[in-house]
Amino acid sequence: MPFIPHTEQDVAAMLAVIGADSPDRLFDEIPAGLDHRSDQQTAPALNEMQVTRLMNARAARDAQPLNFIGAGAYEHHVPAAVWQLATRGEFYTAYTPYQAEASQGTLQLIYEYQSMMTALTGMEVSNASLYDGASALAEAVLMAVRVQKGASNRVLMPKTVSPIWRKVIHTLVKNQGIELVELGYDAATGTTPLPENERDFAALVVPQPNFFGQLEEVDQLTDWAHQAGGQVIAVVNPVSLAVLKPPGQWGSRGADIAVGDGQPLGAPLSNGGPYYGFLTCRQSLVRQMPGRLVGATVDLDGKTGYTLTLQAREQHIRRAKATSNICTNQGLVVAASTIFMSLVGPQGLRGMALQSWRNTTDLINRATGLPSVQRAFAGTSFHEAVLRFDRPLAPVLKSMRADGILAGLDLGRDYPELGPALLVCATETKTGEDLQQYVDALLAAMERV
Repeated sequence: MPFIPHTEQDVAAMLAVIGADSPDRLFDEIPAGLDHRSDQQTAPALNEMQVTRLMNARAARDAQPLNFIGAGAYEHHVPAAVWQLATRGEFYTAYTPYQAEASQGTLQLIYEYQSMMTALTGMEVSNASLYDGASALAEAVLMAVRVQKGASNRVLMPKTVSPIWRKVIHTLVKNQGIELVELGYDAATGTTPLPENERDFAALVVPQPNFFGQLEEVDQLTDWAHQAGGQVIAVVNPVSLAVLKPPGQWGSRGADIAVGDGQPLGAPLSNGGPYYGFLTCRQSLVRQMPGRLVGATVDLDGKTGYTLTLQAREQHIRRAKATSNICTNQGLVVAASTIFMSLVGPQGLRGMALQSWRNTTDLINRATGLPSVQRAFAGTSFHEAVLRFDRPLAPVLKSMRADGILAGLDLGRDYPELGPALLVCATETKTGEDLQQYVDALLAAMERV
């Protein structure tokens, strides 16, 4: 049966009631130049067997390369139990939990997720997640400007924040009168120096670790921004928080808002998604927070219950007073992350972080032992680092792809000042043999080109 099982007679009757002679009249406000329905090249219909064969053939084209690319999406081990549980019907098909009386399981899971994220970031409040890390940072920028109540519309944005995220944020805030002020980085350390000459700003964004994998001087940056009257927005990798100081403890009084992408917590790479963004903040800022929050309460019998509490979107009564148009969160991936964190626990997460750091350190030491390869920046990094070469990278990377290795991210497009530079990442999924295979393939590739 079709999803909308209306007969031609049903359609004709409905059109007659509203006074339209065809369904096309319902869309006549769309300019003719934007109607491309006649240009669609629809493939011939296939039966189930043919579709199965087609999809199997396409799946077979996906290789299983040895992956050393991070840059915001990380290959971590995900225990089999995570998605076995997350794809149970109770989670897999559940939608937004408007009706508390019918959604206690989903609401409790989100409440547990929020509790875990506040513990991980050292902040006081978490929302029920956002679309991804980039949109979470954009919402944090809007939030910080609102908190300043018009005092300033300038936000200091280090160049060490992901270039992709910076483009997303520009798109989302450019028409709202917000100025993103780019801060350069120190050529020796790849970190953001104190912007001594900046005073009029709403917020400073502080990535930790930054896009290059380097660890920023978060205490100094946080205290400097607060002394200048600005908010501090932390951009963090959640796995790194198992070993690094949480944003809530940065400087003398902590960051004001913390955001990041939840992908490392149980979400596979999956060709780019779905992932989700997390956002936590101080209790004093909770009414400026976007998205949804789930709260715990008690019912008339004194039993614990869960319900949606603050909801920022305009459709929830607030109308023009809404703080955000974001509402629907990535609930399924949040469920997977909650299960993931429950399974691995604090020690397991710490083990992942430490092994990732050890593997990247080992990889960098091996790679820089080759001629013509240097580490780009001094200082401490987490599980990514930048290598600098004395020759163009494109043929080297192509050669390594042919050997089944994704060698890293070429930084030439976004950071041309670095010259031939490669961002590499090695998580806990890599073995010593994998690292040696990388170095051997790198040496062979450079000899070929």
